[in-house]
Amino acid sequence: MSFIKYRIHEVAKDFGMPTKTMMELFESFFGKPKNHMQVLDDHQLNVLFDVITQRNQIGSLEQVFAAAPAPKAKEAPKPAGEAPKKDAAKPAQEAKKQGQNAQPAAQKPQKPAQPERKRERRVVDTSAVTVNASRFDDRVDSLVSERMQNAKGGKQRIGGKQGGNNKKRGGNFGSKRRNEEQEKMRRLQLEIAKKAPLVVKIPDEITVGELASRMKKTAAEVIRQLIKLGVMAAVNQTIDYDTAALVALELGCKVEKEVVVTIEERLIDDREDTAEELRPRSPVVVVMGHVDHGKTSLLDAIRKTNVVSGEAGGITQHIGAYQVEINGQPITFLDTPGHAAFTSMRARGAMCTDIAILVVAADDGIMPQTVEAINHAKAAGIPIIVAINKMDKPEANPERIKQQITEYELVPEEWGGETIMVPISAKKGDGIDSLLEMVLLTAEMQELRANPDRQAKGVVIEARLDKSRGPIATLLVQNGTLHQGDIIIAGTAVGRVRVMTNDKGKVVKSAAPSVPVEITGLGEVPGAGDIFNAVEDERMARQLVEQRKSEEKARAARSVTKVTLDDLFAQIQEGNMKELNIIVKADVQGSAEAVKASLLKISNEEVRVKVIHAGVGAINESDVLLASTAGAIIVGFNVRPDAAAAASAQRSKVDMRMYRVIYDAINEIEAAMKGMLDPKFREAVIGHAEVRVTYKVSSVGTVAGCYVKDGRITRDAQVRVLRDNIVIHEGQLGSLQRFKDSVKEVAANYECGISIDRFNDIKEGDVFECFVMEQIKE
Repeated sequence: MSFIKYRIHEVAKDFGMPTKTMMELFESFFGKPKNHMQVLDDHQLNVLFDVITQRNQIGSLEQVFAAAPAPKAKEAPKPAGEAPKKDAAKPAQEAKKQGQNAQPAAQKPQKPAQPERKRERRVVDTSAVTVNASRFDDRVDSLVSERMQNAKGGKQRIGGKQGGNNKKRGGNFGSKRRNEEQEKMRRLQLEIAKKAPLVVKIPDEITVGELASRMKKTAAEVIRQLIKLGVMAAVNQTIDYDTAALVALELGCKVEKEVVVTIEERLIDDREDTAEELRPRSPVVVVMGHVDHGKTSLLDAIRKTNVVSGEAGGITQHIGAYQVEINGQPITFLDTPGHAAFTSMRARGAMCTDIAILVVAADDGIMPQTVEAINHAKAAGIPIIVAINKMDKPEANPERIKQQITEYELVPEEWGGETIMVPISAKKGDGIDSLLEMVLLTAEMQELRANPDRQAKGVVIEARLDKSRGPIATLLVQNGTLHQGDIIIAGTAVGRVRVMTNDKGKVVKSAAPSVPVEITGLGEVPGAGDIFNAVEDERMARQLVEQRKSEEKARAARSVTKVTLDDLFAQIQEGNMKELNIIVKADVQGSAEAVKASLLKISNEEVRVKVIHAGVGAINESDVLLASTAGAIIVGFNVRPDAAAAASAQRSKVDMRMYRVIYDAINEIEAAMKGMLDPKFREAVIGHAEVRVTYKVSSVGTVAGCYVKDGRITRDAQVRVLRDNIVIHEGQLGSLQRFKDSVKEVAANYECGISIDRFNDIKEGDVFECFVMEQIKE
């Protein structure tokens, strides 16, 4: 029994073979392996060694050259005059048969078979031929009318001399017939044109008046057809293609879709690369994790490990990305752009990273920011490598980390999963090389490729405005090659690359795929996460930028429709919803897990409920941003949003639902999915008051001296007591007073006294949130 762990990728490395080829060889004998890290036993190793030996046996170089097949000599072409004997004999035999059959009847001697003559064009001069035309006179009389025969003084004979020149008279007769035939053809073409439907080209959107003009109809006819279809539209109103096509078909027209080639399609080359054009590229890695778990220390350790000889100290960071080399292969690292920027990149569809390294401290464990990083990486669809840091500390417990991280569907390879976990010490530099090797191995399995021989395309990592140099953007080239002097367009910014520097601060002339560079020359600062493209026509690029700015203004003017429980059923019916993303926030971890488990059970055939994030504490702005980009609904259980989150949710039109009973949350979401949610009443927060001081009154209980922060406090409103944005009570106002007088309402920036029915656990710093149930206008 062997105690040495020999893995698949190690065998491939020793034999100089790709890991993927070795995995396919293993699969052909022993079934599909779990992954490239699977340990091989002695039997499997012996089989693989035998197969590789048998497939790579070479006796000598002479045998290799002798085994090459000799090229076949081309057959000499046969002479043009020579024909196959078999084919040449056939006509002779057939001719012989015919002669034999015909001889008894005709009593003629048999003639030898003649070779087939080649057909040639022959010209016969008929001017000297004498034709007896008188035998056609009766036929002409029966065909030509009396009026035609008497047109020029009596009946004319074809062979006679009456009426002058026969040739001329015959020419007049033929010309008349030709004119009649041509007239008939013209009338027939006109009738066909009248019966053929009019072809109308319709774009994606068209006004009623323009549609009527293209169909050569009146606007009243088009509006009449629209009314029949249940569409009320005026002459200058716009209708979509489907509606316009139905109207055109009803009015007897043939419809064709008008293909409009946009400026973007003409300017940007988005063709697919062929397999021959693609070349391997280096991986792009992002390092994520909690702020104090050693992410920065790991980046510094990687930089120190790969310092170029001749440089003093670490590599100077001029941009938010850099490249290092391990075993001669480059790896591009991105500084974590923060959860907001990373989410923004994912929301824009810019898959700028290939692998995520999740840093977790061995002495601390999984933190809320770690969970957010896991969710962001999963949403981006990139593999995660877990780096268990701070292994040099005596209290380090990597097994506890592995146990905790399995709760988030990341199972270590040692336990039969697919997540690579590498213990490291960024402080001492231990395990850094193993981590980088695992990164290269993961990249090899992904087969990352790009085409360097085309115009550059990539993503904006970060951008800023420098007082002396103007707009500066950090770009990551994803495909093609970016050259100095190229015209680029990034979002609503356009310009020409003037100066391009790499991560070492050196000026470069070009940047290949997976290479980060910092450029100057843009007209304005682009947004982080914007896609950039190198183009050829600067004038057209500026037109596209103006068009994009106009579209942004139009989108800002329109109200952005987000997923809400009120319109959930309508979106399900339209087929727009396949998954309902939900973010759960609760006061304690147990409640969050219970709410998450309960919500996952209410999936049906049409919609699958997916909890993309579950956490503890008040709803913050990061939760709202994640909900906005993922199209999610926030469910709060005994928690409230802070002021920044509430304002952000209102701007982004994110639906937040607060509950105190778990069954209310389940029943309301179930009702929304079935289309039975009653949206006639909705909770409206009318004001907040902060407790400044408390008094004990024997007949009343605890009375709070409050300051109204915003809105207003009314006597008939319901109230929640918030302590650190956690709901500790919900009930009715007992009394509302200004000085010694009972009042019905207290406005903002005024002080008042408040008591709450059947609740006396009021402390200084608590916040009273007053709300009413108002009816929604339909």
